[in-house]
Amino acid sequence: MAVQTLREGGLILYPTDTIWGIGCDASNENAVRRIFELKRREDSKAMICLVDSADRMQRYLRRVPDVAWDLVEFAERPLTLILDGATGLAPSLIAEDGSVGLRVTKENISHELCYRFQKAVVSTSANISGEPSPACFNEISDEIRQGVDYVMRSRQNDLTKSKPSQIIKLSLDGQVKIIRK
Repeated sequence: MAVQTLREGGLILYPTDTIWGIGCDASNENAVRRIFELKRREDSKAMICLVDSADRMQRYLRRVPDVAWDLVEFAERPLTLILDGATGLAPSLIAEDGSVGLRVTKENISHELCYRFQKAVVSTSANISGEPSPACFNEISDEIRQGVDYVMRSRQNDLTKSKPSQIIKLSLDGQVKIIRK
């Protein structure tokens, strides 16, 4: 049902490798705009995308820096890479400098979702902009729960507190900038 909702341009609420997220088809501009509206978030604030593999990550970039492959392969915890030369995504997901945040998810549920969907899925915290990110499902507001088209049932009772992903910006000119450890 989650994959069908994504294919129909809908919004889902789903567990990721870090926190519960609001997701949609990352190539569907209308769906992405709905997330910005639901979160009451300025569209100048970036949202990241999840993919199921490094190979799929390549589909959304003009060129992948060589070091990105190693970082994805050897990451011991969730790692978001901000990479230049984004393509094939909703325009509002691409930063002014042409970059996009992508993460290869290795967590079972979000990985399977991305694999079955065969495309990038937006992943942004399930909260109104400016409010604390919910650590578990029961902390997600009714406004967010009611604002999506489908809520996944998996892990709703899991109270494990997750850590946010590491964030590294890799420029095509070889510059590496650690944004969050």
